[in-house]
Amino acid sequence: MERLNKYLARAGVASRRRADLLIQTGRVKVNGSIVKELGVRIDPGNDLIEVDGRQVVEGNQFEYLILNKPAGYLSTVRDPFGRPTVIDLLPPNLPRLYPVGRLDFDTTGLLFFTNDGDLALVLTHPRHLVEKVYQVKVAGAPKDSELKKLERGIILEDGPTAPAKIAIDRIENGNAILIMTIREGRKRQVKRMLKAIGYPVLALHRLAMGPLTLGNLKPGECRRPSESELRELLKLKEQFSPGSVKPV
Repeated sequence: MERLNKYLARAGVASRRRADLLIQTGRVKVNGSIVKELGVRIDPGNDLIEVDGRQVVEGNQFEYLILNKPAGYLSTVRDPFGRPTVIDLLPPNLPRLYPVGRLDFDTTGLLFFTNDGDLALVLTHPRHLVEKVYQVKVAGAPKDSELKKLERGIILEDGPTAPAKIAIDRIENGNAILIMTIREGRKRQVKRMLKAIGYPVLALHRLAMGPLTLGNLKPGECRRPSESELRELLKLKEQFSPGSVKPV
């Protein structure tokens, strides 16, 4: 047996707090009957759960996974040339998952997987302003005046970029280690922005994406989001996704 609000959150319908609101306002049915009491427990394998008349099916639950991508893997589901892909790093017996956005072959760090298409769109579309944080090693040490060009936004071949947040974390053997935050997701954007001011990228590692962080994951390891991370993901989905449960 499982609490109804926890089941709805685990199924990707809504955060647990939002699930409580759905229950209290009569939008959830269990076996055909409206349930408004909080704390109700259900049997996911046998009970019929509906939200706004739509069935929530155990087999259709969304899955979410965070991977610390090592270098040498393509961020695709499959490769016609047989090269290793990030799917090779995922545990067996999962539903079909897709990487949300991509990291280059030589780029490392946080890569998020899900079968929740609405959430994937929310995380990748630039209008939602979801931050991606990178650690970047460049050849040389940019001046503050050069970094401010990126903070204001610069012109690339595919148009102007949105302002970025960027700061020097440290200098190693004359090369700067930067922490850079962007809200867009253009192809090779970080590398192109830094090349545009004269500092080629030597190494690129994604630290965070929206509410998700790597935590203690080692390269090649993966984990499910924590309860707090999942709660924030579902808030984003509820806020922006046209396919999510509408507000009360």
